[in-house]
Amino acid sequence: MSFIRTVHTTAGNSTVAATASRGDSEPLSGGLRLLLATGAGLSVASLYYSQPMLGVIGADIGASDTAVGLVPMLTQLGYALGILLLTPLGDRFDRRRIILIKAALLSVALLLGGIAPGIHLLLAVSFAVGLTATLAQDIVPAAATLAPERHRGKVVGTVMTGLLLGILLSRVVSGVVAEHFGWRAMYMIAAASVALVGGVAWFGLPRFRPTSTLTYGALLGSLASLWRQYGALRRAALAQGLLSVGFSAFWSTLAVMLHGAPFHLGSAAAGAFGLAGAAGALGAPVAGRLADRFGPERVTRLGAALTALSFSTMLVSPWLEPNTRLWLIAASAIGFDLGVQITLVAHQTIVFGIDPAARSRLNAVLFVGTFIGMSIGAASGSLLLARWGWVAVTLLATASALAALLVRLLPGDRAAR
Repeated sequence: MSFIRTVHTTAGNSTVAATASRGDSEPLSGGLRLLLATGAGLSVASLYYSQPMLGVIGADIGASDTAVGLVPMLTQLGYALGILLLTPLGDRFDRRRIILIKAALLSVALLLGGIAPGIHLLLAVSFAVGLTATLAQDIVPAAATLAPERHRGKVVGTVMTGLLLGILLSRVVSGVVAEHFGWRAMYMIAAASVALVGGVAWFGLPRFRPTSTLTYGALLGSLASLWRQYGALRRAALAQGLLSVGFSAFWSTLAVMLHGAPFHLGSAAAGAFGLAGAAGALGAPVAGRLADRFGPERVTRLGAALTALSFSTMLVSPWLEPNTRLWLIAASAIGFDLGVQITLVAHQTIVFGIDPAARSRLNAVLFVGTFIGMSIGAASGSLLLARWGWVAVTLLATASALAALLVRLLPGDRAAR
């Protein structure tokens, strides 16, 4: 059966040819699902490899702590701008071509990072890594497009598992590699892995027919139009952004909290908690199947409720013994990570079903909302931890998750206004 069939839909004021799924009943092959999940995971992992290695990098190239601290900041800035400025191109051009170009550019950027002689080139490379790592946000809409409608949630969940494991395990892997082989080796390995994904995608990924004829400027302008037009998109972006506030507040302050009394643990311990979060991320495919069977709306409520419950359990930690507190934090990390991830999968299932001709742009709007929440959470969490301690961070995370649950519980017409 052909990978592509043509239907007609309206996007903006133009009638365009829309890419549909491979068929209403033909499932994606296991190999193609593995390719998409691996590509998403390895590309987004590129954003986080540097974080555990900053001390080693600074000492090796003679950069100050302030200068080397710009590496992750510029990477995240590049990613945010890439989501906003590059991801919408997936509706205008063949997604396969975009994926291949970004994979090649990301591989080159990582390679340059591995041979950078000083901080200035490394900073420029970090921004380029962020821009091109948005490859992950081209792969997810590609998976949604290729999947039959009745299996879309399951397929998106599988791909999101790869993406989320890339986020959660990247710090652990880079810390180990840097300790044994040096930080440059991690950049080289990352470059090779992305190049390998690009090579496999060259042979294994089908072509996608563009779903819009809008100019680049009109594509970007249509993001605001989509936001105004679709209440379901606004609800998804708002709820996921609120969940991301707590998620980011936790992970951005965990290492600092563990470093202080009464734990006095190092960065390796914080990385180990990432493994607990990874266990939660493995629930993403289950979320996709639940969304297919019971509807994504119910799954968003389940995920937000689980997230709020998991965060709230940490409010009792000040009255527990240190070892018990660590176990509670680990269990909570599994719970809220599972809640955040299954909600994200369900939100993507909702968003990708709004308008098949605008999936890349819809995904961009959803992740801009998510990224705003992540940024607010990181800044707020650090401030609260410094002034009022870990309990304040936990209160913020719990409150933001409850707010997300409220958004999902409100009737659609009220929440969409």
